[in-house]
Amino acid sequence: MEIIQQDIPHIQNSLLGWYNANKRDLPWRRHSNAYYTLVSEIMLQQTKVATVIPYFERFISRFPTVYDLAAANDDEVVKLWEGLGYYSRARNLHAAVKEVVAIYGGQIPNRKTEISKLKGIGPYTTGAVLSIAYNQKVPAVDGNVMRVFSRIFALEDDIAKPATRKKMEEVAELLIPDHSPGDFNQALMELGATVCTPKSPQCLFCPVNDSCLAYEKGLEKVLPIKKKARAPEKISIMMYAVTFNRKLLVVKRPASGLLANMWSLPTEDRMEEMPHLQQVEEYCEINGYSAKISKDIYYFDHIFSHRHWKIVLIPIELDQPPEFLPKRSIWVEQHAISDFAFPKVYLKALEQLGYRN
Repeated sequence: MEIIQQDIPHIQNSLLGWYNANKRDLPWRRHSNAYYTLVSEIMLQQTKVATVIPYFERFISRFPTVYDLAAANDDEVVKLWEGLGYYSRARNLHAAVKEVVAIYGGQIPNRKTEISKLKGIGPYTTGAVLSIAYNQKVPAVDGNVMRVFSRIFALEDDIAKPATRKKMEEVAELLIPDHSPGDFNQALMELGATVCTPKSPQCLFCPVNDSCLAYEKGLEKVLPIKKKARAPEKISIMMYAVTFNRKLLVVKRPASGLLANMWSLPTEDRMEEMPHLQQVEEYCEINGYSAKISKDIYYFDHIFSHRHWKIVLIPIELDQPPEFLPKRSIWVEQHAISDFAFPKVYLKALEQLGYRN
């Protein structure tokens, strides 16, 4: 590739030497285990290492092998993921491991054509597992790696575009050495996470600063180029904390869409033109509730990747149990609430209500 004019062996040797001397002691690096690599890489998607470590350790303690995870029920898997966010990752991992047990005899595939067919396994995770666990020369290009490449080679391509990722994978194929491909991929990721950081790159400590065109040209804080994402759409939301006889009504969300199949409080769009209490009264009337509506009203926000919920939370205490519960709803004793997996936005609501410390 014409864009690469630097000394490739020098970059390889400098990065590998730096990585071997400076790599962080992370629990998934202590074993050459494809399952550990798979779990850690999926957890690390859009999540910082420091956040992932305790989740990984709890997850592996409960599900030490693919067989243990494959045999678990969905609610238990999601509960262990609670607070980590992006819950489709947990369900996809669970589904992928079930496929591994059913189709591949419990052995995570070591061929690209097979592992990339597993549920939720994209090009990055494929490359990470094959290179780290199976020592294969396969690119593993994530946001950290694209940032490093953008700077080393002074690439001005928008890293938000799929075509740029493809270009970066071609760069990686040229750079990855025949020996230690897994360590080299991890060195790139480590460099991006600890030295070649988004806002304040520590160029003086970079092992390849003598090969970095961005550093040479003073562009290290300009690159990479990334088109600014659209601000999350603001949506007004009503949540209801419906209680009866010290039990809380919880609802399992629809099987598809945002927070699919997660436990929640009753939730609906807020009618901006309608006073809050009037909307609560209509909600109670529709569901046949005879209720005392609390004067306590809680306001809080929660931002997802593409949505910004502006939430009004209102407690409702029923005078008597309803004849019918809404679909996918159950009563939960207060002491048992912690047994259920709630996404972060509903954990915030429960904290407001005093159900969680």
